[in-house]
Amino acid sequence: MEIEVRSTAFANGGMIPSKYTCDGADISPPLGWGPLPPGTASTALISDDPDAPMGAWVHWVIYNIPSQARRLPENVPPEGVLPDGSTQGINDFRRIGYGGPCPPGGTHRYFFKLYALDTKLDLRPGATKKKLLKAMKGHVIGQGELMGRYRRGLS
Repeated sequence: MEIEVRSTAFANGGMIPSKYTCDGADISPPLGWGPLPPGTASTALISDDPDAPMGAWVHWVIYNIPSQARRLPENVPPEGVLPDGSTQGINDFRRIGYGGPCPPGGTHRYFFKLYALDTKLDLRPGATKKKLLKAMKGHVIGQGELMGRYRRGLS
């Protein structure tokens, strides 16, 4: 099932405001999503930049988001486990939580990919994207994505 993922901060394919990047406050943007498939036990989100010079750069890994949640607020704190039980992994900046766009040059694309899962994952805080993808294998029952772009000095 396709899930609509959106943000009040930028349109799909639009420019990400500098507030959400290394040139600004470097806080996570507000994200929301539409209905989830029946049987969803939790959701997970991976944000990455496939245009990074050394391959896809991971900006955010968050999993075990409760199935009743329909949004992630702006400025999710960089904590391993959030009050609602959502768990954050490590990004390629080697930090727990969100790390905003900071491209070395040119305009890069940033994907926010949401996965509906039929289970809650047995992963500790600080999991990598690779570990999350392995744990999700065979459990994805729906997904969607939002893509924003950023170029330093333009927003």
